[in-house]
Amino acid sequence: MSLNPRLRDWQGRHVWLIGAGHGIGAALARQLRAAGAILALSGRSEDALREVAADDAQCLVLPLDVTREQDWQQACGQLLQRWPRIDLVVMLAGDYRAVRAWQLTAELARHMVDVNLLGVMYGTAAVVPALLRQQHGSIALVASVAGWAGMPNGLVYGATKAAVNHFAQTLYLDLRPRGIGVHVVNPGFVATRLTAQNDFAMPALISAEQAAGALLAGLARGDFDIHFPRRFSLVLKLAAHLPYRLYFWLAHKVTGL
Repeated sequence: MSLNPRLRDWQGRHVWLIGAGHGIGAALARQLRAAGAILALSGRSEDALREVAADDAQCLVLPLDVTREQDWQQACGQLLQRWPRIDLVVMLAGDYRAVRAWQLTAELARHMVDVNLLGVMYGTAAVVPALLRQQHGSIALVASVAGWAGMPNGLVYGATKAAVNHFAQTLYLDLRPRGIGVHVVNPGFVATRLTAQNDFAMPALISAEQAAGALLAGLARGDFDIHFPRRFSLVLKLAAHLPYRLYFWLAHKVTGL
């Protein structure tokens, strides 16, 4: 039994993608457009968003900084003036910095918490009232398998993504009884400009297009936890429940760090 409504027919659906200028967000925009969705694209770089929007006259470009609560409120207000409803909001914006314990600074920690966690909370605060008013719609928060257990290089990133998973679980408990779908997306290694900074061989690495396809497949199944690629994410999910001695050995073995 699905935990959420199954999102399969995208023709005419109104979808707001935040973090759509690059990576999985840009790939998802292309696939949704091809499936007939009506899109709004947000992110920090207006130029990147307009490049993704291409010549789609129906596509709205709404630049915003996810760390600014007022940007969320303004963009959401503009969207509701233009659209009759919001069918799906996907929050993909995030930042990753490879950080070991001896590289940690307060400034770096604050930046990633602001983008990866507080940005999600600000966005949720902006869109949930609209979804509740219309008594319809879904929200998808992009976390990471790095949030399931500690991994080298993920000192701050993994902690923020663990928090997003927790936030999504509680959000589901609050919103699903009110008719709003909630999904958390946990990708493994995806080839993007962010993961390019990793200095180890990333197991089961997939392209942004493959990741977008897997995300859409999870929405079509009505999954709460959409994780991929399964050949890696299922193993990591199981590994996260191993005794710590075994898990720590495995984490070092996989990354070589």
